[in-house]
Amino acid sequence: MRIMVLYAHPVEQSYNGALHRLVVDELTRSGHDVDDCDLYAEGFKPCLTREERLAYHDVDANLGPVEDYVRRLRAAEALVMSYPVWNFGYPAILKGFFDRVFLPGVSFNLVDGKVRPCLHNITKVGVVTTYGGSRLRAFLVGDPPRKSVTRVLRAIVRPGASFTYLAHYDMNRSTDESRARFSRRVAAAMARF
Repeated sequence: MRIMVLYAHPVEQSYNGALHRLVVDELTRSGHDVDDCDLYAEGFKPCLTREERLAYHDVDANLGPVEDYVRRLRAAEALVMSYPVWNFGYPAILKGFFDRVFLPGVSFNLVDGKVRPCLHNITKVGVVTTYGGSRLRAFLVGDPPRKSVTRVLRAIVRPGASFTYLAHYDMNRSTDESRARFSRRVAAAMARF
């Protein structure tokens, strides 16, 4: 299976960096064709420009600035995202990726003013993430990051696509043991992905 790994963390020596490497290694070891998209290493520019916004609904013109990323996304059969949760949301670079790459004609079409999903090439979605806060704290604020993936992304990929959401909560008080346990969980999930 061709899998796009979308990674968003600026420090390769971080725990998130280790998780990213683990994801790529396990998927590759399982025989998948992995397109490792490290947004920071690739120098992805997350800010939607004025020109891009003006061309946003022009499907023939809106792909120009991000054509390579669109090509890679369309070539994928699955998407695995690896990132930290910051301020109960995506890192800005990942949010910018969604703003700039998940365009009309790419992730959805507008038909008579209604959104029609069109990323039907994506049959599986996986998330490997970390939260500074506890699971309870995330629950009390509605866990927006989890809902963004399990509700918003679910609406634009192939209907019935499988979703895997792996989160290490309470990183502010994590231990070597809790991180090792989560890493084993991630390795097992990616080995059977």
